[in-house]
Amino acid sequence: MHAFAYRRGELFCEGVPIRRIARRTGTPVYIYSRRTIEDHYKKLVDAFRDVETLVTYSVKSNSNLAILAILARLGAGFDIVSGGELVRVLRVGADPKKIVFAGVGKSEREITEALKVGVGLFTVESEGELALIDQVARRLDRRAQAALRVNPDVDPRTHKYTTTGKRENKFGLDLARARGIFLRAPREHPRVALTGIHAHIGSQITSVKPYRKSLERIVAFHRSLPHPERVTTLDCGGGFGVHYRAEEGISAAAYARQMVPLVRKTGCRLLLEMGRFVVGNAGILVTEVQYVKDSGDKKFVICDAGMHTLIRPALYEAFHKIWPVATKVPIDRVDWTRKSWPRLPKGTERVDVVGPICESADFFAQERPLPSVARGDLLSVFTAGAYGFVMASRYNSHPLPAEVLVEGNRFRVVRRAETYDDLLRGEAM
Repeated sequence: MHAFAYRRGELFCEGVPIRRIARRTGTPVYIYSRRTIEDHYKKLVDAFRDVETLVTYSVKSNSNLAILAILARLGAGFDIVSGGELVRVLRVGADPKKIVFAGVGKSEREITEALKVGVGLFTVESEGELALIDQVARRLDRRAQAALRVNPDVDPRTHKYTTTGKRENKFGLDLARARGIFLRAPREHPRVALTGIHAHIGSQITSVKPYRKSLERIVAFHRSLPHPERVTTLDCGGGFGVHYRAEEGISAAAYARQMVPLVRKTGCRLLLEMGRFVVGNAGILVTEVQYVKDSGDKKFVICDAGMHTLIRPALYEAFHKIWPVATKVPIDRVDWTRKSWPRLPKGTERVDVVGPICESADFFAQERPLPSVARGDLLSVFTAGAYGFVMASRYNSHPLPAEVLVEGNRFRVVRRAETYDDLLRGEAM
């Protein structure tokens, strides 16, 4: 479900026309639907209700304070990967015991800060990290709870940059090495209680099979431990797929039907680290057409947003639907499941949608059907709520865009667009 829909040829978010927001904020602008965020989070909680489950929102997917505050009020936990993300979730009133500190390169300062506030769980990625957490805990006279991240060597068949559970990936430890750590940890690192197993296999996974395969290996690994009763948490990571082209994402209930019976065998609490599933379809990026250029056999639609605003197409070869904010051509006229269009849908032309950055990789779409547009028209880039603004940059000295939250028939700016003064702040001549 998402709350973006065309009404008589004009795109709305919930009850607000997108053009009204763009007139207020300028472009580029990220726009989020509160209704969609709440709906997707509640679907996760409901789907996994038959086993003790904590949904920890993955802050790296979208870290805007307004979104974090919505989820904190709903009772979510938070999956963080930096000290900065820790500051963010504490600012919105998160319960420290519901915070999971993940990431492969935690610094001593970050570990110290997390121990001082009493985070609920560290995800440990290496033996060196386990030793450092133990060392810091001794110095602070604290005890830490941790889940050891294992690598189940499962290929989820997503993009190579979003696969994290194969043997060659930098994440986690192979099962044989992990078993040895569980055996030695109580003696060698007494200030860290290894009470969990963590296995995150990747992102934008649109099949249940990889999760089932991973969980089967983790359940067997749990049983093989000398004291499995001491391991009370299974963290299955996140990665549930969302709708980019059509309806390729599957429901939370479909995942739960396969995963819950396996988790129940262990008697463990389940952690789910969901980011994209909660916010991906809850956001769009709106950009204004600057120029339309014919160049030989190509037509380029040049926009004020680009790879500095949304880097996913350049970095991951990611697909995002793009359509005018106001048009008489219905968006469902295009079969978005196709990867090429030998015959263009009625009312469209073949274009490349590109940005203003001085890089050949600066494009949102190539050889894509789009209704005819002109300078000043607005385009919507859909499914931009996750890994959009958080990965934006000031490359080519472009200030960062605004972020807007829509709540029913009202909207509010939850991050103002940067000015040139913001761009230069902190620098010296």
